[in-house]
Amino acid sequence: MKVLFATGNESKAKRFSKGLLEHDIEVITLKEIGQELDIDENGKDAIENALIKARAYSKIVDMPVFAMDDNLYLENVPDDKQPGMYVRRINGKRLNDEEMLSHYIGLVKDYGTDGKLTCRWVYGIAVICDDKEYTYTWSKEDFYMVKTPSDKVNPGYPLNSISVNKKLNKYFTDITEEDKVLVSEDETDVVEFIANSILKKHYK
Repeated sequence: MKVLFATGNESKAKRFSKGLLEHDIEVITLKEIGQELDIDENGKDAIENALIKARAYSKIVDMPVFAMDDNLYLENVPDDKQPGMYVRRINGKRLNDEEMLSHYIGLVKDYGTDGKLTCRWVYGIAVICDDKEYTYTWSKEDFYMVKTPSDKVNPGYPLNSISVNKKLNKYFTDITEEDKVLVSEDETDVVEFIANSILKKHYK
């Protein structure tokens, strides 16, 4: 069975592929279908934006669709400067990777303590299969941002260069597969949610 992951971010597109393959579900990307819609993601939170994207693509493909969005919250940063859903879009402008690094380093300098700014990601996923909608949300609070970037960059994930895992005291760009096991970087629950939604294991 195939499922479309409604994202144009190729790095993000690989996120759940391996786990879903274990359920005999192949993840298809927007690049593979050769179409990316211009969608107004005007929801009030990550779940609403994920639903907006999933609904738009479910109308143009004949397969299950899932979409993901995330909100970023920064400790001690004023409400009017919180990125929330607009991690890349600041003051109406979509930032590239380099501009994102510059912006968030500035927030660390202005509002951080001892060069660190505690952060929390809140994620939302929406799955649409046979006109039924399923949603799931979760969060991570295990990192902070710093003002000095790593010398490594993960294309599509620029904030990994200034994000540090609290437990390992390592930049995200330096975290190995072995490290991920140590800090339980496990999204099996998310994979199971997607698979169960597609394979009709939700009964409500």
